[in-house]
Amino acid sequence: MPRRGRRPGLELGGSVRVTADGRVTALGAACHSRRAGDGAGAGCDAPLAAEGHPCLTKAGAQCASLRGAGLSSSLLGMGVFCRGTMGSPGRVTTPRAWEPRSKQCSELGELAAYVPDLLLSEDLKQESRCVENFHGVLLFADVSGFTALTEKFSQSINLDQGADEVAQTLNRYMGDILEELLAFGGDVLKFAGDAVLVLWRVRQTQLRDTVGLVLQCSQQIQAKHGTRDTDVGLKLRLKIGISAGHMSFLMVGDKQEQRFLIVGQAVGDVWQAQNLASAGDVILSAGCWELCNQSRVKAKCLKGQKAAVKVTGVEQMSLSEREDISSKVARARLSSCSPQQPGVLRTAVTLAPRRALGKLLRKYLPATVLRKLDDGQPLEYLSELRPVTCLFVKLQFAARVNLTHIFKAIQDSSVLMSEILRPHKGEINKISMFDKGCTFLCVFGLPGQKVPCESVHALESAVKISRACLSRPRKIEAVSVGVTSGTVFCGVVGHRMRHEYTVMGQKVNLAARLMEHYPGVVSCDAATYAASRLPRSYFRELPEAKMKGVVDPGTVYQYLGISEKPVLGMGVPKARSEYSPLLGREKELALFESHLNAYVARKESHILAFEGAIGSGKSHLLSELACLGQAAGHRVVAVELTELNQRQVFSAVHMVLAMAMGLQACKSCSARQLVLQEKLRGLMEESSYCLLNVPFLVKFPLSEQVSKMSGAQRTVELESIFKKVLQKTVEEDVALFIIDNAQYIDPTSWAAMSHVLRDVPIFLVVGFAPGRCGRERLCKAAADIVKLQQTTNVQLEELQPAAVVQKACHDLGVVSVPRDLEMFLMQRSYGIPYYCEELLSYLRRHDLLLFQQQRKQEKAEAKWENLFTSGTEASAAAACWRAGAGKERRVCAVRPGVDLQNTVLPPTLKGIALAELDSMKPSERMVLKCAAIIGRTFTPELLFHILPRWTRTKMYKTLDVLVKGNCLKWLSADEVAEDGSVATKGSSSSLQEASDAPKGSAGESETARLRRGILAFCAPLLREAAYELWPKAQRVAMHGQCAAFLERRAHKCRCCGGGDFVPFHRLAVSSSSSSQEGESCDGTASERCSPRREASLAAEEELKRAALRTAPDAAKGAEEEESCTEETSGEAERFLAQAERVPAVPGQSRGPPGAARSCECKAVVELVLVPLAHHHTAMGNDARALYYLLESAAACLHVSDNYLAFTSLRKAEALRSSAAQKASVPACFEEATFLSLQGEVCYNVGCVELAKTTLRKALSLLGRKFPGISAGAFFQLLLEQSAHASHQKTLPAPAASWAPRLPGPAGLGPARLAAAAQQFLLRGRTERLPWLFQQSRCLSLLRQLFSLENTSSGRRLSLLAALMRVNAAEESEDASHILASYLEYVQCCQELGRQEERLESGRCTELEKPDLDRELPGTLFTALFLQMR
Repeated sequence: MPRRGRRPGLELGGSVRVTADGRVTALGAACHSRRAGDGAGAGCDAPLAAEGHPCLTKAGAQCASLRGAGLSSSLLGMGVFCRGTMGSPGRVTTPRAWEPRSKQCSELGELAAYVPDLLLSEDLKQESRCVENFHGVLLFADVSGFTALTEKFSQSINLDQGADEVAQTLNRYMGDILEELLAFGGDVLKFAGDAVLVLWRVRQTQLRDTVGLVLQCSQQIQAKHGTRDTDVGLKLRLKIGISAGHMSFLMVGDKQEQRFLIVGQAVGDVWQAQNLASAGDVILSAGCWELCNQSRVKAKCLKGQKAAVKVTGVEQMSLSEREDISSKVARARLSSCSPQQPGVLRTAVTLAPRRALGKLLRKYLPATVLRKLDDGQPLEYLSELRPVTCLFVKLQFAARVNLTHIFKAIQDSSVLMSEILRPHKGEINKISMFDKGCTFLCVFGLPGQKVPCESVHALESAVKISRACLSRPRKIEAVSVGVTSGTVFCGVVGHRMRHEYTVMGQKVNLAARLMEHYPGVVSCDAATYAASRLPRSYFRELPEAKMKGVVDPGTVYQYLGISEKPVLGMGVPKARSEYSPLLGREKELALFESHLNAYVARKESHILAFEGAIGSGKSHLLSELACLGQAAGHRVVAVELTELNQRQVFSAVHMVLAMAMGLQACKSCSARQLVLQEKLRGLMEESSYCLLNVPFLVKFPLSEQVSKMSGAQRTVELESIFKKVLQKTVEEDVALFIIDNAQYIDPTSWAAMSHVLRDVPIFLVVGFAPGRCGRERLCKAAADIVKLQQTTNVQLEELQPAAVVQKACHDLGVVSVPRDLEMFLMQRSYGIPYYCEELLSYLRRHDLLLFQQQRKQEKAEAKWENLFTSGTEASAAAACWRAGAGKERRVCAVRPGVDLQNTVLPPTLKGIALAELDSMKPSERMVLKCAAIIGRTFTPELLFHILPRWTRTKMYKTLDVLVKGNCLKWLSADEVAEDGSVATKGSSSSLQEASDAPKGSAGESETARLRRGILAFCAPLLREAAYELWPKAQRVAMHGQCAAFLERRAHKCRCCGGGDFVPFHRLAVSSSSSSQEGESCDGTASERCSPRREASLAAEEELKRAALRTAPDAAKGAEEEESCTEETSGEAERFLAQAERVPAVPGQSRGPPGAARSCECKAVVELVLVPLAHHHTAMGNDARALYYLLESAAACLHVSDNYLAFTSLRKAEALRSSAAQKASVPACFEEATFLSLQGEVCYNVGCVELAKTTLRKALSLLGRKFPGISAGAFFQLLLEQSAHASHQKTLPAPAASWAPRLPGPAGLGPARLAAAAQQFLLRGRTERLPWLFQQSRCLSLLRQLFSLENTSSGRRLSLLAALMRVNAAEESEDASHILASYLEYVQCCQELGRQEERLESGRCTELEKPDLDRELPGTLFTALFLQMR
């Protein structure tokens, strides 16, 4: 830590330290000594002597946490690290997740961090300079073991998170290495996955000295960072290749995007040198060995290599020699940027704004980065985990080709690729060239660029790129393309001052391996093949090849490209399966039948257009309609289109004609010709048959008449044929034409159909999908048809919950599904059938469900797991169909320990949701991503708390846009959540106390009132997809911010008086929390209540519950009440007198006169406690998560929601089983609390025996055992009566009378002594309060359970439980607790007919605590007492 009076900074182990502004300064004579005459702790901050020196001293060069320009050394939020004073090599610590941006890092510097200094030099900033020659030294550092690490993470972790872990691990390692390279003056040119290419650009005469400097750098890197351990037991090691000589800078691209390449002999040499190196080696190329000072380098020749050498030792340079060489390198590297600033690793990040230079640099940055930088998003927010499609393209040049031709070929190929990729939102991410090949990494689906049919676009682009590059006479011998699809890390890698935006992950590596092992073809993996949904005829299976670092690549396919031949077979829709009934579409079926009957009666054209989201069941519905039409005796012509049909002229018309004439069944050209001649006889002349050669793949001879036709004439003739065939089809029989995916009908077919509809009466049924590929892009002819009067547009709605359950039962082959699975499907499928199918398929594929046989008459056993998992039965008919003739049926359950809410989305559904998310602006995506961290519902105040550097105005404008776009919705006051996912009425007021928004007034707008409310996600799967985009480190940090914000609100509402839902819960765990985590569960003082106040609130809660539960019992005992009216009249008067003196609860007395505050505890559960448990679970803080899960369960019972309490306890059970220290006191109390809440839930749902067993276990852990047999109950009752008698002999007196006489200073009066003694004793008693109150709660429940038994044993156990509760209350010495226990004891005596004991218990009316009147509402006592009469 910096000393007092010194500017804050990092002190290094030598004689330098880094100040707060990021500069390196020298200290005084000794490392931490003070100069004579200086103030205490003052040091000398003299700048380093070497002017313009970019390197640090020896000690400073070892600092891996240099905050040049005030920035952390590695990327924040991505496994970032920094170190203070020097420690052992490889030691890593993690800083705060959110560190403010550097003040010295200019706006231009943010752009410059993505490009090398080479682009900033004066001779390369001119756009007209496309080629530049220079000399320099190249260093290629490659991480050995990265491929094995990638495979290891993909096997041991979920693939999505595996990509994140790989990126974080590599980024931490590369951050250390880049720190050294930048300190030695290196210019980082390229990042290539696990490798980095660095340049020292110098004059030719300086190559010898510069090679020595680079060798010094390499040896230091290998010594400090040559080996790095990982979390999965693998080691990362470094191998380095060095070359020197002449090279060329090549700029490629067009006016929108530009990229650069370094080519030349030195580039090929450094690549070969790195390939020759083993882990831990430094290899010099032949040319570099000749240039270096061999007298200062120890080296040995490699086996089989005559020129390249392995470096075994280097003579250390003197400090002055290093400074001299480094200064020359700096002057050559930064000829025009700005003077090198001492202590700043890279001057480029401090460049002053220059409009021309900024405009030039923006061309080198990916569009994804530019959009987020323009939106003001921090660097750490650029990283995401998302499914993409990667293309690795390799251009192989001829052996003998000059450099000019290579440059031209690369430039032309780059422009061609951009033109092919851009329409489908693809980007060239990286270009690199080694040896005789140039490699391009292209990516589809980067942030903001996700579109449907991504795999099809990627495959088609790959074929077009291959054909276009080979067609250019630029000496390209072969083009190899590897295509893969999957989740990868998309983000920034490198150092804070020099980084690149790239993609990393197993799928990226696999694409590179496919490109290498299958040359000359377009190859793809099985995931891409499946995602494309293209016909198998478009692919050819390739032989298996052994690939480096890939254990099981799966089946590899060669993509052949789209041809015309498969068109005839593509349009056949799927037949309806008898095992897949259509559910929830009765209204649509009735509408179809009515319009079909009208068409048959009137013979007038009609169009029935169904529109629904992707997966809403349009295809299934249309297949059902086709079957209904066939069942009615009509002819049905049904086709299904794909996106490929949209690119082919008259594609839809040709498919309809082919289906109408039966050509899809013909397997040969001659067979198709015979069918055409038969069907078209009399409709057209034989000389015109040749017009059908191309559409129907036939070979009629070309006639002279047709050869003279123009293109327009041929189009008119084909339309005429189409009209005649349809007319003939309609005249022969009633025909139904069904077209699925009508949004893919090509414009020429729409135009032809519009003409036909005017003249031919047909019944047409079409299905549309909304959005980018739907009706928003329909051509004018299609839009006119949709708007016709004879067109009926139907919007497909989501399935109702009952239909979703029936579908789940059918797909799983079971008769029932558990309720948690039912709710999971409701929340994530949104009633969309395809979503439901994919979710169930994912759960089954990952073995998250259990299936077992259940007999029809089998009765479910009363177990904790079965309380709410009996499931929802499907319809009786469906159940009988599934059960068949057998006596056993299958039932489904969720595997123990599985939390369905934490399962990731299937890739198919994630792609659909991301396509919608990426269609939004960057600011809208950022709001949704941050809101996804909070949960399905959130408040604007919490959202504003975690948004990075936003204003409220900007946030509310963005929220309004998202609400209008149906992505979010404001919850109105009357929306009530049955599943806990949506807030309840009046739920927002207690959560908005910290808001600075103006309070509501009579004239404020509805929007202003809503903005103080709650928002919820309403678009399907948008929240889940946005949440899974966050890398792990950033996600954990965001959860921490949310938890810190919500913990201040984790208490009962004001109406209920505040405090914990589990009485004194925070007191039982506060010592453990503060010692282990440095935090407390207490929250703010203003929102908590004192132990004395909380005790009274707990007692009041007991009274309320007792009053509610005894109401029915009071009605049953009306006759007994009449017999004892006279005996209890005196007690009634005393109770009423006491009630008159007790005012209302403080929380209830606030507000205007006559206004009653409604309880808001349900909102606290939904918006505070449940999210808090989720946040702490996501952070890996199991202890705090368990605390809030128990609070959530108690709160749910407080608001009478047994199922949500059960859900919270199931989650707590998973955490409880993995607790490490169950023997500690806090763990024991948490265990007892869990069992107590579990027993209460069992009691509420009627599982009496299970409740008794659980509550007995809870009491045992709390130190007060309850007997299980009659003999034990008899003796225990005697003991409790004895203890009760002893308590009655020692009634508590006022504090002043029983305070001990403690010695003290003069002047300390008796009253103050008594108060001090009372506080001293209160502290010891407070520690026991949680245990005593929990005992009291368990005993109260047991008393009620045994009172239900009409046996002598039950009555004895009921009385024992009531008496034990009284004794526990006496031990607490709390008046309210004692009063509540005596009231229950009186009630128990009344139920058992023990009138004498009941009257003796009038002691509760004689208590004279001075603060009792302020703590307890008398109306509760009066009501309970009158019930007991």
